[in-house]
Amino acid sequence: MTIVDRSKELIKYKGYQIAPAELEALLLTHPQIADAAVIGVADADGQEFPKAYVVVVAESAVTAEEVMAYVTERVAPHKKVRAVEFIDAILKSASGKILRKDLRARERAAAQ
Repeated sequence: MTIVDRSKELIKYKGYQIAPAELEALLLTHPQIADAAVIGVADADGQEFPKAYVVVVAESAVTAEEVMAYVTERVAPHKKVRAVEFIDAILKSASGKILRKDLRARERAAAQ
């Protein structure tokens, strides 16, 4: 038997555990964000940090810095989003769950 999904939901940042769903719920409260997903990505030192994939409302001109500032104002310092990427749509399963494994694969492909 092999586990296909849910192998690693929590993001571990400097000893803290961060739930992606908490950050996603916060991002969805922003008036210019239509959908969002958060995954953990590795930095140059091998540390994992939260990265948000964001779908903006049509005709929105929100910047990555504005999104990061919005989250920073509302969460503890270790939970803040440290990178934002704008995409056209968040990949979801038929039941509506975010396909984080596909976002991780996309991140790995971009890093190579």
